[in-house]
Amino acid sequence: MQKLAYIYLILASFSGFASAEESLPPLLGSFEGPLVIGRDNMNLAFTFSEQNGEPQAAIISSGLGIYGLPAEYFSLEGVQLLIRIPQLDAEYTGVLRLNDAGEEIIRIDGEWFQSAEMVPVVLLPIDTPTL
Repeated sequence: MQKLAYIYLILASFSGFASAEESLPPLLGSFEGPLVIGRDNMNLAFTFSEQNGEPQAAIISSGLGIYGLPAEYFSLEGVQLLIRIPQLDAEYTGVLRLNDAGEEIIRIDGEWFQSAEMVPVVLLPIDTPTL
């Protein structure tokens, strides 16, 4: 009987986890953080929007000379996101971090991968990307 109760608790915790993912706040607006590659220190920003029910992402980085380039591929599954930008031979993978109430995205912890180099990049919400 005790074993059955333990299994029930495990299943209940998984179902609670799934419902928490379903109620994530929408990923909309701009997020920005420092991108340090070698000796170059520049800002990297993504603006997230929704168009016809589909999530969209665009990149802005004055250091890279990019101002609103749309991502060719963007997926958001639960708290995991993936952005691919083949024109730059780059991708960004990240994890959404929420506030304690789970109502607001407070940052995105991720990694920028370009030309066989991976760099950690933490993005914070901002009103307007730095140009």
